[in-house]
Amino acid sequence: MKKIWIILQREYLTRVKKKSFIIMTLLSPVLFAAIMIIPSWLAVSSIENETRKVLVIDESGIFKNQLNSDENFQYTFKNISLDKAKNILTENTSYTDLLFIPPQPEKTPAELYYNKQPSIIILQKLEKTLEDILRKQKMIERFQITPEELKKIETNIQLKTIKRDETGQETVKNNQIPSILGFILSMMIYMFIFLYGVQVMRGVIEEKTNRIVEIIISSVRPFQLMMGKIIGIALVGLTQIAIWIVLTLILVTFGQALIFSQTQKQEPPFNRQEIIKQLTSMQSDTIQMENLTQALAQNPETKEISKWFETIDTISNLPIAKIFFGFLFYFLFGYLIYAALFAAIGSAVDNQEDTQQFILPVTIPLVLAIVLGQFIVMNPDSDLAFWLSLFPLTSPVIMMIRIPFDVPTWQILLSAVLLILGFLATTWLAGKIYRTGILMYGKKPSYKELWKWIRYS
Repeated sequence: MKKIWIILQREYLTRVKKKSFIIMTLLSPVLFAAIMIIPSWLAVSSIENETRKVLVIDESGIFKNQLNSDENFQYTFKNISLDKAKNILTENTSYTDLLFIPPQPEKTPAELYYNKQPSIIILQKLEKTLEDILRKQKMIERFQITPEELKKIETNIQLKTIKRDETGQETVKNNQIPSILGFILSMMIYMFIFLYGVQVMRGVIEEKTNRIVEIIISSVRPFQLMMGKIIGIALVGLTQIAIWIVLTLILVTFGQALIFSQTQKQEPPFNRQEIIKQLTSMQSDTIQMENLTQALAQNPETKEISKWFETIDTISNLPIAKIFFGFLFYFLFGYLIYAALFAAIGSAVDNQEDTQQFILPVTIPLVLAIVLGQFIVMNPDSDLAFWLSLFPLTSPVIMMIRIPFDVPTWQILLSAVLLILGFLATTWLAGKIYRTGILMYGKKPSYKELWKWIRYS
């Protein structure tokens, strides 16, 4: 054990002191935070800062009194020909767009001419506005009702998903958040296994090529060398992940606070007085998140904020402890299984070019898991998801997808036991190949040759 510790120490300190490790460890959280913050910032700023001055030619006569200006659109209606309107758009720089609505917009598409490229969000907003106006107008004409009567019958249906366990306890669930979280965590495990597993293989090949391993083997057993290298690099990975998580959370929190402070300067999309009215109408000793969300959702003006409360409620009901410890466990043992196989591959060859024939069969289960994960996230309780989350070579990815959906504890424990047993079996198998292959030079091994090394006692 002492010799394994010495090798582990060497592998760990050698890698964490490298400039490349320090630079990547510090820069990666900036990249991760940017990926999370920039889309939100762009979405907010693109709507906040973009005001379109639109010249409208409405030949249908439907939209003149319905298409109202707002913070993003300033509409000006003119009863002129399309050609004249095009000339105005070209000559008069005060207009950014020309919206031409044909006599029958449901049959012939409306046309938007612009001299300044609009954003996708703005285009979607305009398209949705036109669709809503046309839909309401057609309903008014077909059913002979007034706009006031139509407004009274407008309604929205919300489907609330509630999980009821065997004890009868009910928990509000939103499947979108667990789906996104599970897929992101499984992708992280997938990438880290590949990243650090390949480092193990390259390290073994380098030592073998430089003939350093011959000196090392004279002092330690091949199995001790392999385990020290695998565990040492695993600790490097855990160190890097811990730093990434802490720095990313700090940067994301700071960035979101800045975005939130900017959005607060504008008028909120809901009525503050209505929220206060809803809160004060409820008795203080019975206010619960679920009741608050339901109360806000009943009013169109407070419907938007109700979605935020529902999101917060869903996050608070996530099995945070299972997710955290599950991620650490499946990352560590998933890495250990594949690192042992990568170490065996590295010991069997003399250069990286010869590794291709062995890497593909080893990584097929991992690649298959991430491909099937896109479908499993849609149905995490399917039979396929269950069995793949038990198979040791796919469970690190698949079970990480399923854990945010609050998988039964017995399934996680069974998967963990099988993963540990799979690690022991894989390490024994890899140790057999490593013991013989680490001192083999000048011969390109075949699968038949590897089988002989495994059988050799």
